[in-house]
Amino acid sequence: MRGMVTAGHGLHERSPDDACPGKYPLESRERAVRMYRAAEPKPVIRRMAEELGVHHEAPRNRIRQAEADAGERQDVLTTAEREELAALRKENAQLKRANEVLRTAPALFAAQLDPARPR
Repeated sequence: MRGMVTAGHGLHERSPDDACPGKYPLESRERAVRMYRAAEPKPVIRRMAEELGVHHEAPRNRIRQAEADAGERQDVLTTAEREELAALRKENAQLKRANEVLRTAPALFAAQLDPARPR
């Protein structure tokens, strides 16, 4: 496995146009997952990570996510499910803010219509 990582193309280098959040470039993360999935017998992830020069949890998390996306794991949300959950949480927060505005609107309108009325 050591020969698979070429000089100058380590997992810790970032491309300036890398749009994905995280410490390692997307290409390198995908390559680590492919290496793991193609290997027989399966390598020890900690050892593979040491050979790639990355923290052992980085490839472990990517491998788990790839397995979930492929339908091989039920204990981890797929990428699509994570995106949907994030969108629903964002929409929920917006609706809560809108509801709060609507709850306070009648009092504001009443105060504007009748300035003598106590609040």
